[in-house]
Amino acid sequence: MTDPFVPGPRTQVAGIASGPLAGMTFAVKDLIDVAGVPTGGGNPDWPRVYPTPARHAWVVQTLLDAGASIVGKTVTDEVSLGILGENAFDGTPLNPAVPDRVPGGSSSGSASAVASGLCDFALGTDSGGSVRVPSSFCGLYGIRPTHGRIDFSGITVQSPSADTCGWFARDAATFAKVGETLFGMKMPDALPTTLLVATDAFGFADDDVQQALMPMLDRLAALIGTRTDVTMAPQGLSVWQRAQRVLQSSESWKTFEPWLDTCNPRMAFNVARGLIIGSMLTDAERNAATLMRIEARARMKSLLPPGTVLCLPTTPFPAPLKGLSLRTLNPLRERISCLTSHGGLTGVPQVNLPGATVAGAPVGLSIVGGRGTDLALLRIALAMGG
Repeated sequence: MTDPFVPGPRTQVAGIASGPLAGMTFAVKDLIDVAGVPTGGGNPDWPRVYPTPARHAWVVQTLLDAGASIVGKTVTDEVSLGILGENAFDGTPLNPAVPDRVPGGSSSGSASAVASGLCDFALGTDSGGSVRVPSSFCGLYGIRPTHGRIDFSGITVQSPSADTCGWFARDAATFAKVGETLFGMKMPDALPTTLLVATDAFGFADDDVQQALMPMLDRLAALIGTRTDVTMAPQGLSVWQRAQRVLQSSESWKTFEPWLDTCNPRMAFNVARGLIIGSMLTDAERNAATLMRIEARARMKSLLPPGTVLCLPTTPFPAPLKGLSLRTLNPLRERISCLTSHGGLTGVPQVNLPGATVAGAPVGLSIVGGRGTDLALLRIALAMGG
């Protein structure tokens, strides 16, 4: 069992004495700048090219100004290139709900810290599922905001067209309060009136996950009213996944190529392999993926007019066991990304709702809205958690 906080002295920064989050504590993923503290990025060689920041990331400064205090920086998969939460250098943070299983990544330490009760909420980043997956695996509220909605300044970039900054909380009230602070707006009073159920996504999940989520789905449908079954990805979830993988991997390679060229860093095999694959993608593959992104965005825009939300399983199965072989893990990563690729591909906001388990292991139900409807999703989370 590994501490969710990065090795070394614990980072602590007090927030202001008053404000909407006064008295609350939060943790910061080690891709997000805290002034005067090296941003480690989950890799021992990343700080060689990333100087110690002189100022806080926008999201950190905003939370401190609202009264919340930092209690630590948290372990991340190497430079955010992971989805399970196992770091070859810093270890695997504890998943307190199922200690023999992974917490999910790449925001593994942040999810672990919240789930372990070490802070009230924690910041993470999500490009391909790095908040949504740990939320599901650890039984937390978690959000991937609308792409571009949260200022990304002072945060390590992976793939700019997909990167977002979100957060975790154990309870819906804290989760929503953080959102109102960061978005600078109050939640709407009214709930959406139409619920779409992504039957292709539910069919993609394991049978026991589908069964575990049914009571939550029924409660959500009763809360909202009108329920309609739809196909989220007519081209196929795996087709959307492939397009997002091409775009994200290409951007990740472009982002990290100068670091790799300059530092020849130590790196876990699976992380290095992903970057090599990104370097080998062709213009034809990127062009085809870009066209699929246009189709996917049009589909989501059509599905999600004002007042409508879509729901799906956050992950197709609960957290896998720790320490599995790469041969076993790689197909699991591919399956997970088939249920998360729509986020980076289309930029829509998504919230994980906790509350279901399979043999004691948490699994989450996600709600997705049209671009800019983040606060409406928080309102649903609060209604479901009340």
